Amino acid sequence: MLNNNKSDGKNGTSDEQTDALHELLLFVNDRIEGYQRAVEESQDPKLSGYYKQLVSQSQRFSNELNNYLRQQNGDQETSTTLKGKLYRAWMDTKAAITGADEEAILGSNIYGEEWALKAYKDALSDNNLPGALRVEVERQYAQSKKTYKDLKKLKNKVAE
Repeated sequence: MLNNNKSDGKNGTSDEQTDALHELLLFVNDRIEGYQRAVEESQDPKLSGYYKQLVSQSQRFSNELNNYLRQQNGDQETSTTLKGKLYRAWMDTKAAITGADEEAILGSNIYGEEWALKAYKDALSDNNLPGALRVEVERQYAQSKKTYKDLKKLKNKVAE
C-alpha cells in the first residue's frame, strides 16, 4: 500500500495521484449516470442496448480506477461532478418539455463524452500517474475517444 505522505520518487506524490484519480472518477461516474439516463429515455431498442453497453463499460472504468484508489488509501470515489448533476437536471427538464428525441439524447451523450475526454487528458497531462495506472487511464481514454466518434456517427445517421 502506498503512503500518501511520501513521493514515489518518480512522478509526484501519492496525494497528487489520489487527487488525479478522484477528479477523473467524478467524470467517469458522470458518464455512468448519463448513459443510464439515456437507457431510460431512449425509445430505440438498438440505441438503448448500445447505451447499456456504455453503462457497463463506464462501470468497468470506475471499478478499475477505484481499485487503484483502494490500493493507495482505501477510499473509493462514487460521487459525480456538480456540473454533471446540473446538466442532467437541465436535460430532464428539456426531455419533459420536448419528449424523447433520439438526436437530442445522442447530443447530450456527445457533450458528456467531451467532458470525459477532457478529464482523461487532464489526468494524463499532469504526469502524476505511474506505470500500470497510466496505462489503464490511457486505455480508457482511447476507448472513450472511440465512443465519442461512434456517438457522432450515430447522431449523423439519426439526423438523416
